[in-house]
Amino acid sequence: MNMSFSHDMDDEYEKFIRRMNPPRVVIDNESCKNATVIRVDSANRHGILLEVVQILTDINLIITKAYISSDGNWFMDVFNVTDQDGNKILDEGILDYIRKSLGPESCFMPSIRSVGVKQSMDHTAIELTGSDRPGLLSEVSAVLRHLKCNVVNAEVWTHNTRAAAVMQVTDEETETAITDPERLSRIKSLLCNVLKGSNKSSLAKTVVSHSVTHTERRLHQMMFADRDYERIGGDVLDDRQRPNVDVVNWHDKDYSVVTIRCKDRPKLLFDTVCTLTDMDYVVFHANIDTLGPDSYQEYYIRHLDGSPVKSDAERQRVTQCLEAAIERRVSEGLKLELCTTDRVGLLSDVTRIFRENSLTVTRAEVTTKAGKAVNTFYVRDASGYPVDVKTIDSIRQVLGQTILKVKGNPDDSKPLSQESPTRFLFGGLFKSKSFVNFSLVRSYS
Repeated sequence: MNMSFSHDMDDEYEKFIRRMNPPRVVIDNESCKNATVIRVDSANRHGILLEVVQILTDINLIITKAYISSDGNWFMDVFNVTDQDGNKILDEGILDYIRKSLGPESCFMPSIRSVGVKQSMDHTAIELTGSDRPGLLSEVSAVLRHLKCNVVNAEVWTHNTRAAAVMQVTDEETETAITDPERLSRIKSLLCNVLKGSNKSSLAKTVVSHSVTHTERRLHQMMFADRDYERIGGDVLDDRQRPNVDVVNWHDKDYSVVTIRCKDRPKLLFDTVCTLTDMDYVVFHANIDTLGPDSYQEYYIRHLDGSPVKSDAERQRVTQCLEAAIERRVSEGLKLELCTTDRVGLLSDVTRIFRENSLTVTRAEVTTKAGKAVNTFYVRDASGYPVDVKTIDSIRQVLGQTILKVKGNPDDSKPLSQESPTRFLFGGLFKSKSFVNFSLVRSYS
């Protein structure tokens, strides 16, 4: 059967189901003292949970609690959310956006194949994956500047000696997307050489397109494909910060139950749901809770084929992939925020100054809006020592005291309490003798 015809049929069927069972959204600011409660009911299908969580996190809402149930053909979710300051959502503009984005008039339920993807001629998207090393972002930015490409938006993650970036660039002169095939081929070739560095045998990948994807989801997919979850060398995090991930099977119901305990942070739920979805697992039930600085997550999952986790090897892979998903966005280093008038070569100049002062970028977010550049960098000393205050002062003198601001070191993580990981809504189910617990022996060289 023609695949395009099959996909069209699937899309038409989904549209029919949506017309027969339109999603319902209820926003309640009365029943909970500390949060806004959002209830979403809809016809169920694979990927719907990720789409809902993605919409809520994209408008920077903090999900403090969630109860998910999608056993059968119906999807029912309850989210307790606040703004970044811990307040209820009272802004009517935001509330109306949530209703429209999740309600019957929305298009948040198109096929999962097209979620967060659309064509754009405003810019060219460049995806990079390769081995991380000090000064890599500076080298990439310098090459793009040399090729007369202006970086308008970018996000860079590093984890476990690997690096991934999604960069949106325009032509320096026309300020539009770059479409010339020969020029695009040259950009890919030069960037791939930069990623490989002196080790020409190292794995590196450069992709150029005119599609706009959901950047954070794409970064997860890229790092997952690059197998950053496989431990190489020392641990990325110490024992105080490492997430506690446990996978057991509940044979009475053919579920695998995943429990996660780790330090809470924004977008944590998105990161874990994204990973489970991209690994082709279906979440049938889940309970999410936060207690002080810690987050507790419990998922009842099966594979798309209906089976639970089948082997110790698969169980260990799920554990490692979820650990990696949580760790990728952990902000290691000193947070610096740069806000200034945008200009061609700005990213190249700033990262060059970082490199000249022996600072390496562990994570970066670059945004441009209305002629203003707002860039956030997490930096560490290239030698592994704490960043010297004198070094930052020197950089600020070069860039401008008001342009570059220090946001402070990330809070030190506290050891998680040794409370049972089965404290959730469904935790009592673990008392059943039908559970078999598989202990994982992790060896990190």
